[in-house]
Amino acid sequence: MHWPLLISGIALIISLILWKRIEIVTREEWGARPPKSMVPFENPADYVIIIHTATYTCKTKEECIQLMRVIQSFHVDSRKWPDVSYNFLVGGDGRVYEARGWDVVGDHSKGYNEVSIGIALMGIFCDERPPDFQIKTAQDLIREGVRRGKISPDYKLVGHRQISPTESPGEKLFQDLQNWDHWSPDV
Repeated sequence: MHWPLLISGIALIISLILWKRIEIVTREEWGARPPKSMVPFENPADYVIIIHTATYTCKTKEECIQLMRVIQSFHVDSRKWPDVSYNFLVGGDGRVYEARGWDVVGDHSKGYNEVSIGIALMGIFCDERPPDFQIKTAQDLIREGVRRGKISPDYKLVGHRQISPTESPGEKLFQDLQNWDHWSPDV
């Protein structure tokens, strides 16, 4: 029996299964409007900033696509930002929604946008914790960013409130963040 070949094949199958754990819904798939401007992001990010959208939580792909369009309209039309301010959003359906993506500077955390990836969980998490699968998807996205070289292997994970005067990411999510890999109480 060729054990090295068998082990190599099993490792490949496992990596393919792990890769399929996150589904990234592209800008094209959710019907994003073109951004008004883009600043290229120089990777890898030193920080991952976790945010909540302070909106309702979507539970299906259709609901999340609609919410993405609402968020983009709010950010572009009301806030006058060039696009959705986050790099990615994680829906209550367990999918990742591409906003600015890996290669464009976000507009989520003044003073940190050029050195961070902003990941927003769709919902408001002051009184309730996000479901486990939504948290796991966010964590898997971070691991994927490290794997792709978009996030530094020694990144610091922080909550939005640590760098901006806001309740985000909500008290329950903020408490949970303190148990995630790379959590940093200091910025």
